[in-house]
Amino acid sequence: MERIRILSAVLGLAAMAVFCASVEAQESQNLPTPQAVPAPDAAPLPMPFSPGSETAGPAAAIEFRSTDRMSQKDRDLAGFAQSMIGERAGLAGIEFDQVSERGKWESQWIVCPALPNHLFLQFTRDNGKGDVSVFTASIPRGGDGRVRVIPVLRRGYSAFSPGGGNELAIAVFNRIRAEEHSDKDPSWLAMGLCYAALAGAHPEAGPPTAADMGKLPPAPLPILMFPNEGGAVISLADLSANPQPMIWTMTFDGKGKLVEATQEAAAQSTARTVVLTPEEVQVKTVPETPMDPAATQVVAPKSNGKVIQAVPVEVQGTPVPQ
Repeated sequence: MERIRILSAVLGLAAMAVFCASVEAQESQNLPTPQAVPAPDAAPLPMPFSPGSETAGPAAAIEFRSTDRMSQKDRDLAGFAQSMIGERAGLAGIEFDQVSERGKWESQWIVCPALPNHLFLQFTRDNGKGDVSVFTASIPRGGDGRVRVIPVLRRGYSAFSPGGGNELAIAVFNRIRAEEHSDKDPSWLAMGLCYAALAGAHPEAGPPTAADMGKLPPAPLPILMFPNEGGAVISLADLSANPQPMIWTMTFDGKGKLVEATQEAAAQSTARTVVLTPEEVQVKTVPETPMDPAATQVVAPKSNGKVIQAVPVEVQGTPVPQ
C-alpha cells in the first residue's frame, strides 16, 4: 500500500512538470519576436569648411592698395588707431614712430575679402639692406574687437620660425576671425590667402600671366583636404614669391581654428630652356621618292640662335646660364 502511495506521488509530480513545461512553451510562443536594435549613427566629423568644396572655386584676389584709395571712414578709423598701433607694435618689439630719425614708415591697405569687418594695414620702414621692418595692423570696423599687430620683420630679422610658423600671427588671426561674427560659410581659399597676406606675403594663387608662363616653375593648384580625424588642411602655392613659388600649408581644427601654418619652397622644375646655335642644329637631307615627290632638303637657320622649346636638360644643346 505504501508503495502505491509513493508511486502515485511520483506520477503526480511528473504530470505537473509536463503541464508546466507545456504552459511555458505556449507562453514563449506568444512573446513578440526580438527586434534588432540599430547601432547609433557615428557622429559627423567636425569640418570648418563645407564638404564638397574641395575644388577651389573663384576667390577674390588679395590686393595691396595705397591708403589714399581708402574711404574717408576708413582713413578716420586708421587715424584714431595710430596711438594704439604704436603701443601694440612696441609690445611686439617694433619701434613705431611716424617722426623718427631712423626713417619714415610707409603704409599700404590690404584688401582681404574673407574678413570684411576689419581694416588691415601693412607698415614698412626700409633703412637699407639688412634694416627693414614690417608689420601688419588689424583694426575692427564694427567696434567689436581690438587693434592687433602681427610682426613680420624686426630690423631685418624675421619674426617667423625657420619652418615658416608664427605662433603670434596664428593667435591674432584666430582672434580676428572670432571678432568677425560672420554667419556665412567662409571660402577656404580666400581665408588661406588672407592669412598669408597678414603674415607678410603678397599671395597670388591664380594662374601666372602670359609674360610669366616661361619664367615660373610649375606649382600645384590650391587644394583642401579633410583628415580622418576631422578639421581641414589648406595647401596653396604663392606664385608671387621669388625666385620660386612658396607652398603654404594651413591646418584648421573642426571648429575652424587655425592650429598650424608653415611654408616651404616649391620643388624646382626639371626642365630648362635650351638655345641651339646653327652649328648645333642637325641637318638631314630627305631623299625624293615616288611616294613623296614634295620632299625637300632641310636648311639650317641663318640666325644666331633662338629658343626652340622648353626641354629636359639631357637634350643636346647649350643650357642658358641660370
